[in-house]
Amino acid sequence: MNKLLISLLVSLGITGVAHAAGDAAAGQQKTAVCAACHGADGNSAAPNFPKLAGQNASYLLKQLNDIKSGARSIPEMTGMLDNLSDQDLADIAAYFASNNVAVGQAAADQVTAGQEIYRAGIADKGVAACTACHSPNGQGNEAAAFPALSGQHAGYVESTLKKFAAGERNNDPSGMMRDIAVKMSESDMKAVAQYVQGLY
Repeated sequence: MNKLLISLLVSLGITGVAHAAGDAAAGQQKTAVCAACHGADGNSAAPNFPKLAGQNASYLLKQLNDIKSGARSIPEMTGMLDNLSDQDLADIAAYFASNNVAVGQAAADQVTAGQEIYRAGIADKGVAACTACHSPNGQGNEAAAFPALSGQHAGYVESTLKKFAAGERNNDPSGMMRDIAVKMSESDMKAVAQYVQGLY
């Protein structure tokens, strides 16, 4: 049942994503303000700000559009995208996608549990394997606009899972992440977050 549902949602995601042609070189010139929180190349130093480097351009563009429209609320981003055009957003997404993410190191005591959840899910809780949408190496799915997780700050991943579980974040296609996160314990979230921080 889970495999059928995921296949259907991936198919819907693929057909529902529009791809704007972004120019990475032009995007670099438009990211000076972004660098304060996300780093000049998209590798943020602080774990509360997500790494954007190496992220799928289609996912980044969706998030930028959602933030600009108010579909995704991030207080720190309020008003920052208001004066940017669709082309500006596509260029910014292309720039960050063109850079390499700096992969971190997972906490040794969390790797085994995190890897099990990431690769096999949690069958008795109905939690699907993360690999189904985010790929075995954490590169995500560009065509479906599913994010890369490889190297992402563990703190950011854990916080995001908690927000999905609480319904504080709700711009996931068909509620996919909300349905998964609400079934996970805080220790499950911590383990998988640590695992992806070191995944490459």
